[in-house]
Amino acid sequence: MSATINLPSILEIGAGAIKKLPIILQSINCKRPCLITDETMVDLGFANMVMDILKGNGISLSVFSDVMPEPDEVSIQAAVDMVSSADFDCLIALGGGSAIDSAKAISLLASHGGQMRDYKVPHQVMQKSLPLIAVPTTAGTGSECTRVTIISDSKTSEKMLCMGPGLMPIAAIVDYELSLTAPFRISADTGIDALTHAIEAYVSKKANLYSDQQAVAAMKLIAPNLVTACEKPENHRAKEAMMLGACLAGIAFSNASVALVHGMSRPLGVHFHVPHGMSNAMLLPAITKYSLESAAKRYAQCALHMGLVASLNDIDECHSKLMAFLNQLNARLKVPSMSEFGIEQNPFKDLLDTMAEQALASGSPNNNPKVPSKECIIDLYRQVYV
Repeated sequence: MSATINLPSILEIGAGAIKKLPIILQSINCKRPCLITDETMVDLGFANMVMDILKGNGISLSVFSDVMPEPDEVSIQAAVDMVSSADFDCLIALGGGSAIDSAKAISLLASHGGQMRDYKVPHQVMQKSLPLIAVPTTAGTGSECTRVTIISDSKTSEKMLCMGPGLMPIAAIVDYELSLTAPFRISADTGIDALTHAIEAYVSKKANLYSDQQAVAAMKLIAPNLVTACEKPENHRAKEAMMLGACLAGIAFSNASVALVHGMSRPLGVHFHVPHGMSNAMLLPAITKYSLESAAKRYAQCALHMGLVASLNDIDECHSKLMAFLNQLNARLKVPSMSEFGIEQNPFKDLLDTMAEQALASGSPNNNPKVPSKECIIDLYRQVYV
């Protein structure tokens, strides 16, 4: 069976890659960009840095800096209006996954109109929109290389998964030096998100030979470097490995899909405002344990690629090492339990049915090695609440 692979037309990777932005704009024949970012990027001086790089090449830059974490259609409307009413010929997204996902949605709506709910799966976004150059500043979502965006519906509290080649950025600038100032918590949550992407892409029912290679390379980069990148942010080697690993993991899951962890993670973000990477981390050990026997060799291979075992001779040992690593990783990176995060038990119980329905509606659980029923998802939610 064949696999359709979607990638950005241009990938600029490495230290100082951001300086190539003017050349990239020239190569795609764009001269009037609008920057989509958030206040943190402004406060850190990154927005001004981009502005100065472009100004030095005779390019002026307009800025929308009100991107919100876990964006919904209301939070992006001002940017949609701004882009629709101006003569921009491209967008530049600067920041984490929220900025890049927002920019994808802004480009789509400004170009074609409608509401985000019109574009959610199973709809496939095929139409081309205003070109987008994605510049990640965290090693996490891999959104710079995915044909995916996630925008919440403020009316229904659903995290709407939107997919299709029309959402793929035309270019991605993956400069690990932009991630050096990321705080511990952000680095930890986004790093575990990237690891989850790699694992889920590898065990997904939609995995293919191409996505497997990206997922394997991502695991080899992320697993030995994640803790160091968080605890020693001055370690350029670890930061570079994480940035590239997150990018490759994004390519992997964009071309193979994520699975049950992500399906169950999104409702936690909507209803309890748990950061996406953190909610993945809360779920990853339990969902992996639930799924192990349905893809025994694949999960064992994950342990091998992550450097946790030397061979596949003992599948049970591989599984044991993998589970120990995931649990120890959460402990080392101080991932809170749900109750520690502030999720109260009664509201959590009241929303179990709704969250399970939303998880299934996303389609991601169907890619899991072991496809769960609604009742099974509810039981898994109960298991992970501590």
